[in-house]
Formats: sequence, C-alpha cells, structure tokens
Amino acid sequence: MPILNQGRVPSLLFVPGDRPERFGKALSSGARAVIVDLEDAVAPGAKEHARTVVSSWASAGHPVMLRVNGIGTPWFADDLALRELPGIAGMVLPKTESADDIAQVTRGGGRHIDVYPLIETAAGMSNIREIASTSGVKRLLFGTLDFQVDMNIDGDAEELDAFRASLVLASKVAGIGAPIDGVTPAIDDSERLVRDALNSKRRGFAGKLCIHPKQVSIVNEVFEPSPAELDWARRVLAVVAESRDAVVSMDGKMVDRPVVLKAEQILATIRGDR
Repeated sequence: MPILNQGRVPSLLFVPGDRPERFGKALSSGARAVIVDLEDAVAPGAKEHARTVVSSWASAGHPVMLRVNGIGTPWFADDLALRELPGIAGMVLPKTESADDIAQVTRGGGRHIDVYPLIETAAGMSNIREIASTSGVKRLLFGTLDFQVDMNIDGDAEELDAFRASLVLASKVAGIGAPIDGVTPAIDDSERLVRDALNSKRRGFAGKLCIHPKQVSIVNEVFEPSPAELDWARRVLAVVAESRDAVVSMDGKMVDRPVVLKAEQILATIRGDR
C-alpha cells in the first residue's frame, strides 16, 4: 500500500464505515490510500453495524486504513479488535495526545500494525515530538477542523501554518514519513482545494486528506511533480553527470548538493520510491 512508504502520498480518502456501497468507488478513485472511517462518519447508533460491515468486507486483496473511535469512547476496544483483520494496513487514531495512546493500539496485537496519529488537540500538538518518535508511528495526520475548535482558532489557512511547521519538523526529526494535511471541507470549491493543497505541499507535507472522491484527482495533480519540475530535475542530474565533479551552473544558478538532492527527490516520486 503506497502510504506505508516514505515519500509523497498525495491523497488519502475517507469513506464511511457503514456505507459498503461506497467502498469500491473509494478504492477506484485514484486515492493513494483509503481510510474506512468508524468515527466521525458513523452515527453512534450505527457503530456496531459499521464494525460488522468492515469485518465481512476486509480482505488482503484491497488493503485499507481504519479510523477507529477515540480512546475513552465506548467503541474503542471493539474497534481496536479489527486490527487483526486481513487488509487492515494501518490504524488512524483520532485525538492522539501521548505516546501511551499509541501503545494502546500497538500492544497485545497478534501482528504489527502501523499507526497514523491524528493530531487534533492542543495536548497532542504539545507532545508532537514524543508522538512522532513513538514505535509504531508511520506518519502524522493533521486534524485541522477539530484542532481549530480545540484552540478556538478562526480559520484553517495561514492561521494554522505555524502548527503545520511543527508537524513537519517533528516528523523529520523522528525519521518518519512527512505528515498529511487536513481536509478541505468545501467539496465543490476546486479553487480553494488547489490553494490548500499547494500550501500543504510548499510547507513540506506529503499529501492531504480528502472527504470526497472528486477531490482526489485535484490533490494528486498538485502533489505530483509537474512536467516542468521533472524536466528541471533531469537537466540538473545530467549537468552534474557531465561535470566530472567540477563546479557547474544551470540557468544561471550554481548547482550544489542541495540542488542535486532536490532533483533526486523529485525523480524518486515517479520511480515509486514513496
């Protein structure tokens, strides 16, 4: 499953856990990973039904991630038991606030399971480095909407950029994959979605959470290297290969090691080194 690797993972699509008729559409949407959601997308009275649906549908043939209900809710323990199902490739843990929260997901299971903590509270953000460095954590996800509410912040653009920087820095220091940014709730506003995705990309995020299949192709296009970026990267490596270790320039700019590393990163995305 692409999200289990290290590079860009443009789109992660949520699908309600009690709507099996939508599962196939989500898997064919072009999203790099599908998150079957047992939390926000499922009403309290439908939680048990959703678990039954997931249990009967889960298969190694279509790996997905699973967002469980939070620690402290009456549904967490039963949701957690689904980690043993074939095809559950990772657990998304809402409102993660500590390393102990991660341990409650990883300990006692019959097999290793990757954890994707959703950072949605002030407490979680305060402990971000501890969380990122905890065994079992694969990537951090930014739950922007809940975080706004918890912090009483009005706006999810530049108002959250300082916190976005914290997630990127913590991920880099911990040696895990770059984080995934939160959703754009305006499903029909493609211009807003492009702006949000570009902001995420510029700030070091690997991808973005999506709440509708129509968002997937737009997010993928923003995060994938453009033809111009690929052409630039190939020219950089060609110039360096021909230089025989001499100092070189291209387009009037010196080509030093950081430039070469950037070119290699861009080309790695199309080789599948994600």
